[in-house]
Amino acid sequence: MADAVLECDVLVVGSGSAALSAALAASVAGLSVLVMEKAASLGGTSAMSGGAVWVPANHHALAQGVADSPEEALAYLRATAPAGWRETEDPLWRQFARRAPEMLAFLEDHTPLRFELTPESDPLMAFDGAKPFGRMVTPAPLRAAVLGPGSWPIRPSPLPQVYTYQEVIREDIYHHPLRVAAKLAPRLAWRWLTATRTKGAALITGLLAGCLAHGCRVETSARVLELITDDVQGVTGAWVAQHGRLIRVAAVRGVVLASGGFEWDARRRAAHFPGPFDAISSPRTNEGDGHRMAESVGARLAHMDQATISGSLPTRYEGRPYGLSVFFQYEPNIILVNRHGRRFTNEFQFNLGEALDTRCEQSGLPLHLPAWLIADSRLLWRAPLLLAFSLRTKGWLRRDATLGGLAAKLGLPPGALEDTVARFNACCEQGVDQDFQRHLSAGHGAGDRRFHGGLMKIARGPFIAVPFNRSFLATKGGPRTDEFGRVIHRDGTIIRGLYCAGVAMANPIGSRGVGAGTTLGPNLTWGYICGCTLARGGDSVSPSPEKTE
Repeated sequence: MADAVLECDVLVVGSGSAALSAALAASVAGLSVLVMEKAASLGGTSAMSGGAVWVPANHHALAQGVADSPEEALAYLRATAPAGWRETEDPLWRQFARRAPEMLAFLEDHTPLRFELTPESDPLMAFDGAKPFGRMVTPAPLRAAVLGPGSWPIRPSPLPQVYTYQEVIREDIYHHPLRVAAKLAPRLAWRWLTATRTKGAALITGLLAGCLAHGCRVETSARVLELITDDVQGVTGAWVAQHGRLIRVAAVRGVVLASGGFEWDARRRAAHFPGPFDAISSPRTNEGDGHRMAESVGARLAHMDQATISGSLPTRYEGRPYGLSVFFQYEPNIILVNRHGRRFTNEFQFNLGEALDTRCEQSGLPLHLPAWLIADSRLLWRAPLLLAFSLRTKGWLRRDATLGGLAAKLGLPPGALEDTVARFNACCEQGVDQDFQRHLSAGHGAGDRRFHGGLMKIARGPFIAVPFNRSFLATKGGPRTDEFGRVIHRDGTIIRGLYCAGVAMANPIGSRGVGAGTTLGPNLTWGYICGCTLARGGDSVSPSPEKTE
């Protein structure tokens, strides 16, 4: 029996970018919205992020004369997608390309958020539809005071949220942290004094302010346990546990699952990502609650082997081990080698996580892991961040006077590492990476001073190695939806009253991201689409054909 009963038009599970975007769209349309967040703080992985948002054909770019359109964005999505994805994802790509610009304008109309263009290009410039500028935006700094009276806890980030995304890519913070801090000191001090938030924290603050202004009720420490269903109406609400009470929530229009990924669910993670990994870079609340609940009412799950994956630096977050995801491999005197001591990829490619996660077709296990970042001693002086982490984390960095000695410590085949480094050094002398064309990769780092590209010999001992296996920022598989955000049953029908958005859904842009903001951009858009669908009547919206030419 319930200790309390609540009623709303729309129940939103989670409080990240997708969840709050859905809540905002539904509440602006006049629906009563209840947001239930499992953690004690709001924002999830979105609040911890750099705040980069990929939105093609957005109004800021068009105002600056950038020639872009949803059609060109759709061409880019089609050209860059893995083989076979167009057959199932094209309706969702079409919808995203059309609605993403609309979403960004909607956020600026109904929240205090203001977005700014970054100087970045699409990273996959060789493909049709790519643009050298205009698709990447980030939120401008925003004061916490926009939330009004009361305390609204936003999830803290392990990275300093006093810098904006723009400052991170335009200044050389990773290589000269003290110099940059001194240069920007007055600005940083003012932000601290005025409780001004940046990056993902600014994004969540602005979204939350918009939701509150339009009447959304937001609850924390509220774990949604189980969906409530009706044979006729479908999903009609959920059971929620909060502060020792069991609450029955009746959702007249429906439930939006936007509860994040399943990377902290050890059983699911092992099933879909077998083999070694280094760390997880998301909140521990990302345990796949939405996946479990959707599956229990018959949802079809898809893309469960997709994730945003990177290397990471070892640190602690909320008192526990954590992987800090930063681009520390963008240095000229490094290579990545696999368990055989051989290079296996262009270390500067944008979709490095996809290379780390390459699987054996027979066993399903990663082909290359464990992998290692190999460099010489000069790297630690070029990248003080790495030096700091090596001093803080005993045993993380391996070191030896010779490459042969280092290879023995790593368990690599005798002679393989020496041969690999010798070949790379020969490429450095020619200025041409004959194996993976890394010398052509500087383009996607244009305007980004984190990117110290090029080729430099690994020649001055002692030589060093650090683990570079998979670290999970977010899994990207889940309930399959149609282009309106409605969850699809295993029998192909729509599950009435159930919607899904963000990384909880079967994301139509999987591990192969198409830009630095292709987590937040689609998350915000699919949340917005779910909210709009609910406002239009949800189940009565006409679907598009499942396949398009």
